[in-house]
Amino acid sequence: MKTFDKPVQITDSISIGTNRMVLFAGPCAAETVEICLTVGRHVQKLCRELDIDYVFKASYDKANRTSKGSYRGKGMEEGLEILAAVKKELNVPVVTDIHESDQAAPVAEVVDVLQIPAFLCRQTDLLIAAGETGKPVKIKRGQFMAPEDMQYAVDKIRQTGNEKVFLTERGASFGYHNLVVDMRALPTMRQFAPVVFDITHSVQQPGGMGGSSGGQRQFAPFLARAAGAAGVDGFFIETHPNPSVALSDGPNMIPLEEMEEFLKMLKEAWEVGKKYV
Repeated sequence: MKTFDKPVQITDSISIGTNRMVLFAGPCAAETVEICLTVGRHVQKLCRELDIDYVFKASYDKANRTSKGSYRGKGMEEGLEILAAVKKELNVPVVTDIHESDQAAPVAEVVDVLQIPAFLCRQTDLLIAAGETGKPVKIKRGQFMAPEDMQYAVDKIRQTGNEKVFLTERGASFGYHNLVVDMRALPTMRQFAPVVFDITHSVQQPGGMGGSSGGQRQFAPFLARAAGAAGVDGFFIETHPNPSVALSDGPNMIPLEEMEEFLKMLKEAWEVGKKYV
């Protein structure tokens, strides 16, 4: 099976689709600058020790929550201030979601990578607006999308003249309140662009807690090892100092104190996969 033609440059020193593992990690929501810096510092330290390239992740707005009463975030202005503070303090690149076309340009002024949420991966205007910023664009595969159809989302970005696009796998709907990961999706999508495996959203149970999403984080190590051995280019993990009180996606996040052992395991699985791709 063929693979993508060239890596995607994220910053001057970080590319995805090379012989280096890239990790996108942080809390689900940019709750406070203190939580973001706590998570960012810890994960950055681990990545330096394990020789992993690190991109900090947090969302300034969770526009796709199950219930209107669920926490959404600080909003664009305050949320971007938090992300800018993390970027400056830790000197790390930052990725965050956009949900509307008019968010692309102002968000691109602050962050290094624009993420397209899974539910929005077919939204042409949003993809074009993201592509036109010239920033790298990370597209999550929709739970309803066939892996081979993600080539058209990639094409929408590239048609703006922006070649910096890559994909993320996060599972497919399997009945109600459940997801399943088809490992065939990884090499299928890797024909079109580098691929990141979203570990923690793949164990999410959408809407599974009656107005909010549940999760089965106990299965995260198994899916992570399988994806690493299958040969992905990077990983996405949401982590928090205390997931039980996190304001978004707590049930599927990895506790921050467990990240050291988790990343050691992950790096070993990734190294196995790189031998065969």
